Amino acid sequence: MILAIETSCDETCAAVCTEDGRLLSSVVASQVADHATFGGVVPEIASRRHLELLGPTVATALTEAGISEDQLTRVAVTSGPGLIGALLVGVSYAKGYAYARRLPLVAVDHLHGHVASLQLSDTPPVGAHLVLLASGGHTLLIDVDDAGGLTTIARSMDDAAGEAFDKGARLLGLGYPGGPALGYLAGASDPQARAFTTPLQGRDDLAFSFSGLKTALSLAVQRLNSDDHAARSELAAAYQEAIVEHLLDRASLGLTSTGRTTLGLVGGVAANVRLREQLGTLPATVTMAPLSACGDNAAMIAMASRSLPPLSVAEMESLDAHARSPLG
Repeated sequence: MILAIETSCDETCAAVCTEDGRLLSSVVASQVADHATFGGVVPEIASRRHLELLGPTVATALTEAGISEDQLTRVAVTSGPGLIGALLVGVSYAKGYAYARRLPLVAVDHLHGHVASLQLSDTPPVGAHLVLLASGGHTLLIDVDDAGGLTTIARSMDDAAGEAFDKGARLLGLGYPGGPALGYLAGASDPQARAFTTPLQGRDDLAFSFSGLKTALSLAVQRLNSDDHAARSELAAAYQEAIVEHLLDRASLGLTSTGRTTLGLVGGVAANVRLREQLGTLPATVTMAPLSACGDNAAMIAMASRSLPPLSVAEMESLDAHARSPLG
């Protein structure tokens, strides 16, 4: 049995799965209410809340899985990337937990975890495939080979897709978290009524860019009558559509470049309804992380840990959190 811990940002997460990948529990203690007043995640608050929530969250995960501590065979933890203070809480807890119980410890890259979240879908990809990872901190195309090796072939030159959604929501006067709020405002409005130019359109270099789109929205909002709800809704729809079209365009280019015929969608932005709808227009077999595994969660960390070797005692003692990933 694997106990997995994830504290890379503002969600305190623990999960339990079997060694063959059967998920028994996945618990997420959300901190959204703690950060909503500030319009975004406050790192110091996130770290302190992890300290308070992690022990009870792990206990709940074990209870929901219906197992005791002595049935565990390993511990897995996110070691990065993310907020250093938040990560250190999870890493320190996992090291102490594993060391006290003489359990192997596996350090997992958060981005690898997102890729592994596809294993939680009803139709996980088999063999080599391409993964579109779109989250609040990263937007990547990751090529997965037949042996499970990961190679990043495209990344954003500026903002991440999730960051673009959050900044767009803030410009439109919406609450936190911004992505769902912007999607809700967009509703059934015509995205072509106030269309934005899709970033990097016509270019064949493998990259993403969202900063110009954010600037275009900012200028459009400045010209907007603040009382015109219909116009704000149309702007939200057009902005969302431009982000989605950009992601689809780059994914299509990545499929052509690699020759892959299967595409996976993961990350927080993978929960966006419009993106999930439009993904089916691509010439590929598409698989998506389940909605419950799109945001930060420990279930994906547990899945990723199954293919990774445990740390030696010396490696476990020296394990530290890291803010950046070789994949990102």
